[in-house]
This record gives sequence, structure tokens and C-alpha cells, in this order.
Amino acid sequence: MQCIELSLLADYFQFYLQDESAAGDLSDAWTQEATDRLLAIAPGTVGIGTVRNMHVPVSVQILDHEPEDDSTRWDHVVEASLDVASGRIVIAGCTDYFPDAKRIDVPIGTYRVRASYGALDSLSADGLQGNDHYRLQLWPAPEIAVRVVKQRAV
Repeated sequence: MQCIELSLLADYFQFYLQDESAAGDLSDAWTQEATDRLLAIAPGTVGIGTVRNMHVPVSVQILDHEPEDDSTRWDHVVEASLDVASGRIVIAGCTDYFPDAKRIDVPIGTYRVRASYGALDSLSADGLQGNDHYRLQLWPAPEIAVRVVKQRAV
């Protein structure tokens, strides 16, 4: 397992996980449904919604197989697919300078992305401080439609 810990600027309440060769355009993907599930998709790109418009802690785990379901430990869990044609995944805030963004080398193929969201109700009154955190687990798997494993209480 490869594990990477990051602090990403979740400008516009989002950050991206994408194939290096993908356009990364999620402008039409943030529908009301995508906003409610905190996850939007476009070809080669997964947008992760956040509850803060600040730097947020993000853990990325690259796995060989599907991990155990630990959704009871999280507030919200969503799964989607990510096609990686280039062999490199980029993870960045949507306004980050793309050439400087973190890259992860992986075998070319289709991956399942399980996005787990924690401590979503820990925000300060002004929404700037909080203990919210985000974990992305990726493993090789056939393509699926977006699936909400656990919906957060609203």
C-alpha cells in the first residue's frame, strides 16, 4: 500500500483527483445531486467536495485490492471510477498550479475511488476552522456508476 498525506486548498469547496492527461473540467458536473453527494465526475476526473473553502487534510491510499468497509467510522462515503490512461494521477485543489501538483505513478487502468469524509460537523461558526478530513482509497476495479455508500446527515 502506498499512502500519501497532503494538505490541499479546497478552493470553491473542492479538490480534484484526475488522470494527468484529462482536461479536469468539472464546471458542468457539479449538479445538485453531485453537490449533495460531495462528489462530481467527468472523464478522467473525480471532484471531491469539501465543507470548508480552506486547506484540508487529505490522505490518499493506493491499494492492490478493495479494502474492508469501515464506513461506520466516517460521516459520508462515496465510490466512483477513475480511468487512468497516462499512468499518473494528479491530486490538487481546483485553483492550484497544475504543473506543481502532487503526482502518483500507477499502472494504466480503471480504478475505484472510495472517498471517505470525516468530522463534517466540526466547523466553527464562520466555517473557516474545523477537523474535517478526507481519505481517498484507490484500487484496480471495473468501472461503476457513482455510488453513495453512506449519506451524511444534513
